[in-house]
Amino acid sequence: MAFAPQLKIPATYMRGGTSKGVFFHLLDLPEKAQQPGSYRDNLLLRIIGSPDPYQKHTDGMGGATSSTSKTVILSKSEKENYDVDYLFGQVAIDKAHIDWSGNCGNLTAAVGAFAINNGLIEPSRIPRNGIAEVRIWQVNIQKAIIAHVPITNGEVQETGDFELDGVTFPAAEVKIEFIDPADGEGALFPTGNLVDTFDVPGVGSLEATFINAGIPTIFVNANAIGYKGTELQDDINSDANALARFETIRAHGAVKMGLIKDLGEAATRQHTPKIAFVSPATSYTASSGKEVQADDIDLCVRALSMGKLHHAMMGTAAVAIGTAAVIPGTLVNKAAGGDVRESVTFGHPSGTLQVGAAAQKNNDQWQVEKVIMSRSARILMEGWVRTPPVEA
Repeated sequence: MAFAPQLKIPATYMRGGTSKGVFFHLLDLPEKAQQPGSYRDNLLLRIIGSPDPYQKHTDGMGGATSSTSKTVILSKSEKENYDVDYLFGQVAIDKAHIDWSGNCGNLTAAVGAFAINNGLIEPSRIPRNGIAEVRIWQVNIQKAIIAHVPITNGEVQETGDFELDGVTFPAAEVKIEFIDPADGEGALFPTGNLVDTFDVPGVGSLEATFINAGIPTIFVNANAIGYKGTELQDDINSDANALARFETIRAHGAVKMGLIKDLGEAATRQHTPKIAFVSPATSYTASSGKEVQADDIDLCVRALSMGKLHHAMMGTAAVAIGTAAVIPGTLVNKAAGGDVRESVTFGHPSGTLQVGAAAQKNNDQWQVEKVIMSRSARILMEGWVRTPPVEA
């Protein structure tokens, strides 16, 4: 029996922040995949290696974690005053599903470099030496992002001495500005409150801060759900009951935020909202063995992504953390000591991260001008990805 040959598609495998993903120029995809729909989804699923009942991604480019099961499609921006359109797809590991509902803040760090290397940026905007400001339109959430990409001798500078907890080796620093990161269609606080009390069947009554900044996020206090806030991945991910409880809280929170109409929809919207738990600054040993001292951080935060505790921190969740931290009265701000601040340093399972935010209150409504953080990025491999043909 004759079988069709594999497809050969230009692609770049990149690390951005604490994530990895397969990057594509829109026009390099097969024509049928240049438009959203089932063919595009099926193609990307096959490239990543999903769905995989073994949850290993052995037959694909994915890494079998939420941080490494990602795809990015970039193109010249169709919007005036922007350089590149950035579309992100979070690929489920054990399901035939790609969640297009949110952004990946970590991979954002690699978008500028890819855009420059693939001719998506006007040469006049790239200095011979210095910093190239890449104006990104994030298609998933319809928001602006500015990436400050270091340039040396006309080329993207990837090597450097910037260290990012959660990434083993140092690299060049890439500053990212998330402009007006609040949900454009709804309020920063969708319930109208900085803190809500909501009842979760089987869990109990919880205080929570619901926020739409960077990515819809639910914050709860660690001690309210039986944790210290210093837990590492295995402490949570090895406990099936704990993961089920977090998903129950997340699903009910999604309804509370108006993201879904009924609980059944949560299973097909795993990427958003995120759920995180916070606690006051406490010393602990990070997953790398690094000692994190309470005096060096403002609070501890742990967050789940795609049903599992993240090994470090999602970039978009860091935007939510930074935003909530500078607004007095939120659970994040209270965990950080309740002070008025312009930045926050928090402890996560791999170490620490500092995030700056500018927020102000106008007519009893909080608004966020921008959130800033530093990441790093580099090309891991470039060339072509091979994949068997797929059907629409």
